[in-house]
Amino acid sequence: MSIPNFATLLEAAQSQSEPQRLLLVFATAELPADASAEEVARFERGEGGALVPAMCVDKTPQEIGDFASLVVESHETGVDWVILFVAAMSGRDGLAPTSDAASQALQTMVEAVRNGQIDDYLAVDRDGDMVQLARS
Repeated sequence: MSIPNFATLLEAAQSQSEPQRLLLVFATAELPADASAEEVARFERGEGGALVPAMCVDKTPQEIGDFASLVVESHETGVDWVILFVAAMSGRDGLAPTSDAASQALQTMVEAVRNGQIDDYLAVDRDGDMVQLARS
C-alpha cells in the first residue's frame, strides 16, 4: 500500500487487524554553530539545517482524528516544527498498546532522530504529505 500523506497513514492504521498506537516525534530545523556561508544561505531559504526532536507524543489513530487537528494541537505547544516522524506499534488481542508500553519505543525513536537515524520512520511535512529526506 502506498502512503502518500498522513490521512492515508491514519486510514491504514485504522484498517489493521490489531489496534495501533502511533509514535510521533515533531522536529525543528536548526543551523549548526559551525555552518558555512552557503549552509546559512540555504537555511535562510528554508532548506537544510539539522533536524532536532522538539516534542513527542503517542496516540491512537482515533485520538488524532485528522492531520488538521494534530497541527492545531501541536501549535498550542508553541513548538514550530518542520517535520513529523511517525512510527506505529501494533496491539494484541484487540487492545492497542498503552502509553506506558509505548514510552520506551518513543524515547528510542527520539534518540534515533537526534542521531540522524531516520530511515525506519515516515516523515511528514507541515502540509501532511510524506517526504523523502536527503542526507547531506
